[in-house]
Amino acid sequence: MLANLRPTEILLILAVVFLLFGAKKLPDMARSLGKSARILKSEAKAMKKESEAERAAESGTSTQAPADAAPQAPRTIQAAPGDVASSRPVAEPNRTTQS
Repeated sequence: MLANLRPTEILLILAVVFLLFGAKKLPDMARSLGKSARILKSEAKAMKKESEAERAAESGTSTQAPADAAPQAPRTIQAAPGDVASSRPVAEPNRTTQS
């Protein structure tokens, strides 16, 4: 569908968006979208690491640090862009897996 758009149609769509949202809001919206994409990407990587660790634990091989190693600081999750309720990072609850 997007491949069928001609340059004049794309410019018309951009002009309508510009008129609807205004010049002041567009940079803020783009910035928020970028932050959201970065947060989503980092959370997807974290979930992938967790699932790989769970698979390794199930198969009997562990990639985790030994028990006598220093504990790591808790991971924090950033609030969603534009979230007025909390402007500080929120600590992730401790997740423990029971075998």
